[in-house]
Amino acid sequence: MLTMRDVLRARRLIRDHLPPTPSWSYPLLDEAAGRHLVVKHENAQPTGAFKVRGALNLLAGLDEPVVTYSTGNHARAIAYAARAFGRHATVVMPEHAAELKVRAVEALGAAVVRHGANMGDAEAHAQTLPGRLVSPGDEPALIAGVATAYLELFERHPGLDTVVVPVGSGTGAAAAGLVAAAVAPGCRVIGVQSAAAPAAHDSWRAGHCVRRENRTRVDGLATGRGFEGPQALLRAHLADFVLVGDDEIDAARRLLARRAGTQAEGAGAAALAAVLARPDLMGRAVGVVVTGANATELELAR
Repeated sequence: MLTMRDVLRARRLIRDHLPPTPSWSYPLLDEAAGRHLVVKHENAQPTGAFKVRGALNLLAGLDEPVVTYSTGNHARAIAYAARAFGRHATVVMPEHAAELKVRAVEALGAAVVRHGANMGDAEAHAQTLPGRLVSPGDEPALIAGVATAYLELFERHPGLDTVVVPVGSGTGAAAAGLVAAAVAPGCRVIGVQSAAAPAAHDSWRAGHCVRRENRTRVDGLATGRGFEGPQALLRAHLADFVLVGDDEIDAARRLLARRAGTQAEGAGAAALAAVLARPDLMGRAVGVVVTGANATELELAR
């Protein structure tokens, strides 16, 4: 199990590469939600998403080529960190991956291999390639790096009573729970996932990892199985876990754009969607993490 010592070590490493991201409030967004919201802007990262924190922390400790699989943000994060530390990275992406996301990974110097119809196919192919295989979820160093975002949030906003975190592989919510338990034990951490890809949610409810059909159009939440490492931390620290529809996520993206001037991809708006859908679970001061901005052309059109 990770500890706060791992998180503090990650912060010392990451601060040489990334400044803290902003977190503040928007009165019109508070009005829509019926409570005080603090928006944590991980969409302001150089890769457009929070995962770069974990990638930098992981690759700093590796001296070999790496191989991973992803639909977008994890891929871009690994490519960014590989370039920062002079490592070679190969990323397997499903054949239907958005062209702009593929180009963004290649622009950072990583090699992209397109394979399969979904993440399961991409993962299976990545396991056959040479190099150190990096899981998007089962890597303690990834979680420790991601946890630095929540350390920033709680240090700047110690009065939060709820933090809502989107869940794909679960590294973000696992990290949030770990940090909250250490520095904000009165704050409830709630995970949110698409009802069209509920593998992490159902794994948490069942108490063990399960596989589920993945039908969501939200790339950042599109996982078909639970990941053991994050799930162990979720079971230890998560107060609740909710599901929202893809249409509710799109509505939250529109609200962020109109009332907070914030571009969010689907996963980045899922936390707000949960606040709007389940106000009964939320406190009066809620942290909402916009985990990424990398919306596809189709998302922007919607």
